Amino acid sequence: MSQTHTGPTPTPVDDAPYRYTAEVAGQIEQRWQDRWEHEGTFDAPNPTGPLAEPGAELPGHKFFVMDMFPYPSGKGLHVGHPLGYIATDVFGRYRRMRGDNVLHALAYDAFGLPAEQYAVQTGQHPRKTTEENIATMRRQLRRLGLAHDNRRTFATIDPGYVRWTQWIFLQIFESWYDESADGGRGRARPIAELVAAFESGSRPVPGGASWSSLSSVEQRRIVDDHRLAYVSESPVNWCPGLGTVLANEEVTADGRSERGNFPVFKRNLRQWMMRITAYADRLIDDLDRIDWPEKVKTMQRNWIGRSTGASVRFATDAGDLEVFTTRPDTLFGATFMVVAPEHPLVEALTPPAWPAEARPAWTGGHATPADAVAAYRAQAAARTEVERQTEGREKTGVFTGSFAVNPVNGERIPVFVADYVLMGYGTGAIMAVPGQDERDWEFAERFELPIIRTVQPPDGFDGEAYVGEGPAVNSANDEISLDGMGVADAKAAIIAWLEAKGAGEGTVTYRLRDWLFSRQRYWGEPFPVVYDENDQPVAIPDDLLPIELPEVPDYSPRTYPPDAADSEPEPPLARVPDWVNVELDLGDGPKTYRRDTNTMPNWAGSCWYELRYLDPTNTERLVDPEVEKYWMGPRANGDAGGVDLYIGGVEHAVLHLLYSRFWHKVLFDLGHVSSEEPFHKLFNQGYIQAYAYVDARGQYVPADQVVESGDGFLFEGEPVTREYGKMGKSLKNMVTPDDMYRDYGADTFRVYEMSMGPLDLSRPWETRAVVGSLRFLQRVWRNIVSEQSGSVVIGDAPADDETRRVLHRTIDAVRTDMEAMRFNTAIARMIELNNHLTKLDTVPREAAEALVLMMAPIAPHIGEELWSRLGHPDSLVREPFPVADPAYLVEETVTCVVQVAGKVRDRLEVPPSISEDELRSLALASEAVQRSLDGRPVRTVVVRAPKLVNVVPG
Repeated sequence: MSQTHTGPTPTPVDDAPYRYTAEVAGQIEQRWQDRWEHEGTFDAPNPTGPLAEPGAELPGHKFFVMDMFPYPSGKGLHVGHPLGYIATDVFGRYRRMRGDNVLHALAYDAFGLPAEQYAVQTGQHPRKTTEENIATMRRQLRRLGLAHDNRRTFATIDPGYVRWTQWIFLQIFESWYDESADGGRGRARPIAELVAAFESGSRPVPGGASWSSLSSVEQRRIVDDHRLAYVSESPVNWCPGLGTVLANEEVTADGRSERGNFPVFKRNLRQWMMRITAYADRLIDDLDRIDWPEKVKTMQRNWIGRSTGASVRFATDAGDLEVFTTRPDTLFGATFMVVAPEHPLVEALTPPAWPAEARPAWTGGHATPADAVAAYRAQAAARTEVERQTEGREKTGVFTGSFAVNPVNGERIPVFVADYVLMGYGTGAIMAVPGQDERDWEFAERFELPIIRTVQPPDGFDGEAYVGEGPAVNSANDEISLDGMGVADAKAAIIAWLEAKGAGEGTVTYRLRDWLFSRQRYWGEPFPVVYDENDQPVAIPDDLLPIELPEVPDYSPRTYPPDAADSEPEPPLARVPDWVNVELDLGDGPKTYRRDTNTMPNWAGSCWYELRYLDPTNTERLVDPEVEKYWMGPRANGDAGGVDLYIGGVEHAVLHLLYSRFWHKVLFDLGHVSSEEPFHKLFNQGYIQAYAYVDARGQYVPADQVVESGDGFLFEGEPVTREYGKMGKSLKNMVTPDDMYRDYGADTFRVYEMSMGPLDLSRPWETRAVVGSLRFLQRVWRNIVSEQSGSVVIGDAPADDETRRVLHRTIDAVRTDMEAMRFNTAIARMIELNNHLTKLDTVPREAAEALVLMMAPIAPHIGEELWSRLGHPDSLVREPFPVADPAYLVEETVTCVVQVAGKVRDRLEVPPSISEDELRSLALASEAVQRSLDGRPVRTVVVRAPKLVNVVPG
């Protein structure tokens, strides 16, 4: 671009034909976006490979900044969506001007339920819908001027990406977790090493048999039980309304699907699982090695739920019932047991007839235990998990007809079935101590069961269950007494006793459950496995990847019978028998295998996309080791590595973020990456919310047509009620970026969103306030460009000292704010500087250029345009960010307050470096001080240089 460039010829506006308007802004913005794209301005060179720049020296530092994966919605973007994208762009541009090699790219999380649901409704293939949505989103985001390396963009539905997602799944499938490795920390190892250990005898075979004595099928089953990805028949979250199972994290607190709000039930299905529980300790402990908000760390710790206690075995005629308790010190107070309706021993615990001890309250009016238990289990199956655990709900249950023996006192205690105990948590059985648990107390009173306190309540306690700490009571047998001990000592003592008796042991348990990884959907990655004649999974060879989705007759997941808790799923892929049944030669000659008709959840593609940004064209490896180490490797000893800055919403704390950490740790263990964590620093942005308005009918009305009147709001003359929350089409309060580009320009939109408040806080959208950001940019434009002639109007004479002080203090403050991502205060400081420049007869070049460079990360298009008009032919993208001259940061004078007897009598302007003696002399020489003393002697003078002197008269 030539030095004499003057940009577009704007539409004349009054007597200012070269005024900066929305129309002019749009012309400038699109022209600079075209130039950036043509020149590859934001391409970040790799250290090696096809994206390297041969012969070019890499910048001294790298910086990898990421946004959370966007899902391409059919509705397009509203103004709330770009908040995080603008923030990462601003910070990436700032770091680029600091001299860093900045990698910033954006791809699309393109599998998922919305496109499939649209396909169900319309019959249109989800790929077509998704690609159209991606095109819309790309257009909207390009218009925003984001500094992305477009060579690195992709979508999770791309065959090349699907291939590597399936490859990673196979790495997990072909691995097991060796808890003894790395000094007991544990790590994943190839499954071949497990087989070799069984073959050599260095690892005992479960059951005690020799490895060679087992058939190949028996050997496979043992190996499959150790895999990190495995098939299991186990309780799952079944959502008939969606026709699929859900992970625990996809079920809301009220027991419904996160997407669609359908009821969710527990039932047994054969599904793929990921053994994320093997990594529970590392997922907790390594939180201390990454720079994340403490709120998110706490959410992950709570979700994993590590608890220390004891496993205790209670003998029954049907075999031992094992429970986990965090309070083994209360065992002497266990007066009954409760098992979940799904517990595998329920049927064995149910005798033909009621024992003599059975009370009417225990039997539910049924003639036999079998009748009572069957009726209760059917009733429990119709409730969601959350309904079963709701606080305050009346506790129900029924006696199984069997008793268990309390190991600490030999007492026979009844075993009940109750739905407030869940099979998916702990062992599915609990010891009930009503004296120390409110739910157990309620159950004991209802079913006429004994209550024994084992912890002494404080004096004056007149409640029911006491859940606090205190000395143990009623807790002794012939061999051990806990009485008088505190909780910690009592726990240690009883655990040692249980272990000596073989009745239990100290144990650590986790709330975290293995990750349910199957979905009965069409629009997802097919599993890269087939099943052989023994129904055992076999990995597809790498050279046959990717396994692509076939065409299907329809996309609807079906259940039989529909919408019932016990319905059976029929995934869409099951309707393509020619695809399901496939002939392959996997080493034993051509054989017919069966494909899995489930697909992976949409989380699969988002578990590793940070790695694809690094090396997106690599067809030979997941990622080149040198490239991964350069962008994500550990920075020093003890550092876990990862993306330098990851910005997104806190709603992903225990879904995407937990899953990504798990996949990344497996890849680290297997030697595919050098970083132990995917994301080093996490920043949670707030949200842009909006007002919505409801009329007397309860219907939403267009927010942009509502007017404020007195203390209320009117729509077409009628009063409406204002609500505050999310933005969306259904609420008729959606404002799109396209509206902003048209009415104000992209730079104004960027400035407004960054100036609305701290980035980590939510804030309300107010379209009328956007004009303030436009006026700021217009004032900057006028300070540099004549609105009458279009010529540059700055001066080349040096700035005066006052202007330099204002300028350099602004530079210093803006750099500090940018480092901390306080973009709102950085903008405020630039506005103050520009206001100062407006008062000058001529703006000095040194101030104008510094202001343009400081503005450029936030308002990049006008920044480029003004930089060009100031005579610079090259883009400012890699111009050094201004640095303050320390000489202008020193205050020339400070105000010293002079008091007499504690009352202010004078103020002196003094140098900051003034000595105490000199300041004392000046204060005593003050005419105001002398008048106040009125001839009185001075007893003492307290000096706090340079800001305070207090003269104490005699």
